[in-house]
This record gives sequence, C-alpha cells and structure tokens, in this order.
Amino acid sequence: MPKSKVRKKPDAPLRPQTATPSARALSPSPSWYPIVMVVVLVLGLAYMIVYYLTSSGTSPHIPVMASLGAWNFAVGFGVMLLGLIMAVRWR
Repeated sequence: MPKSKVRKKPDAPLRPQTATPSARALSPSPSWYPIVMVVVLVLGLAYMIVYYLTSSGTSPHIPVMASLGAWNFAVGFGVMLLGLIMAVRWR
C-alpha cells in the first residue's frame, strides 16, 4: 500500500483568537438573584395551586381568578417561565 503524504500545519491558526470577553459578561450574579428566582418560581406554583383548589364547586371563588377562567393556567405558567428564564441567566 502506498503511504499517504504528511501535511504541514499552517503557521497561523485557522480561527483568529478573540480578545477576552468583557468583564460584565463574566461577572457573577448578585447575591439576591437566586433568592428572587426561587421566589418567582414558588409564586407561579402557588398561584396555580390556589386556582386549582378554589376552582372546584365547593370552595369560594377568588373574584380575579374567577373572571380569568382557564387563563389562570397561562398566568401561572408565565410566572414560572419567568423564573426559568432567570435560572438560565444565573451565574
């Protein structure tokens, strides 16, 4: 079998080296950030639990929740989604 040719490595890198990212992009989140994130997640969950428990026929309705109807699920999931977005951005 014939031997393959050895290729020379280029002197310069193929991709230009980027400068170090800005200090703001690498800075950690403030100490209050995870606390607010957890509170937002729990508030969304608590909102959905309260709606579920008060939507039955025997429990008294909360006026704001009764007027929203099934949109209460969107409100609860929206608040929890905000907490999830905060969790993704947490450093």
